[in-house]
Amino acid sequence: MSKVDRRIGKTQEAIKNAVIDLMSEKNFDDITIRDISDRANVSRGTIYLHYLDKYDLLDKLVESHINELREICIMGADLDYFSGSPLWTEYFERNYSLFSLMLASKGAPFFRNRFLDFLIEQFKQEVDVTKGKNQGLKDELIVRFVASAFVGVVEWWFTNNKPIPHHVLAEHLGLLFERNL
Repeated sequence: MSKVDRRIGKTQEAIKNAVIDLMSEKNFDDITIRDISDRANVSRGTIYLHYLDKYDLLDKLVESHINELREICIMGADLDYFSGSPLWTEYFERNYSLFSLMLASKGAPFFRNRFLDFLIEQFKQEVDVTKGKNQGLKDELIVRFVASAFVGVVEWWFTNNKPIPHHVLAEHLGLLFERNL
């Protein structure tokens, strides 16, 4: 894999930070490329060198965070991260401003769907309907139920300004996950 030029990386980071800052001030639909370029202190042409439009920018921003969550899953595979390990919730804590905007904002509702799809993909590996309380139930139904509940709890945590510490959230999500799978 080739290295990205540092200047390109810094420019892309400035653009991504600008869109996150702007989303804290106004609805994503009301943000213009001009707003982003002014905030990032780059030309509009520079933005178009890296992204097709603001939706492509947002899509790539979301995708980068989903990929980071995927990496956490790979790194934590032997830690059973759904059983109370705070790997995910630490990541949420570190990226609080982005996730709170994405989950609480009406401007980027597709993030919730992408997050849900990601969780469904991850939870499919954890479901075993051959034994326990869920014996005989449809895999897909169980996975969708647990993933939707997980997203709902994480959304609640962000929209209520982190009412419990992230490690307590991780512990409780792990316990709920174990009870339902």
